[in-house]
Amino acid sequence: METQLAAAWPELRVTRAANGIQALELIDELAPQVVFLDIGLPDMSGYDTAAALRAIDGMSDAILVALTGWGTEQDRERARAAGFDHHLTKPAEFDAVNRLIDAAAVRFDRR
Repeated sequence: METQLAAAWPELRVTRAANGIQALELIDELAPQVVFLDIGLPDMSGYDTAAALRAIDGMSDAILVALTGWGTEQDRERARAAGFDHHLTKPAEFDAVNRLIDAAAVRFDRR
């Protein structure tokens, strides 16, 4: 999917974090506008990571997307409560990811 995204969005910068703590450590450096975050992270849950991201100055406007294998309505509600804006169930379809990035580009005046 990264290859497809790179073709559709040449200016897109993709950075991976191996776990929630690393994601939090990268925030100051990257100041991301969109974060795709797995729920089942090895060190802290994606729910906890999302809540921690929302508490960081400058992250209240970022778009947080849960990207997970957990897709029940209860999972979606829990994601919203943790601060996620969107919830995609794996495997996410390219069109769904592309629509979210397109919406972010409009929101942040990048298109």
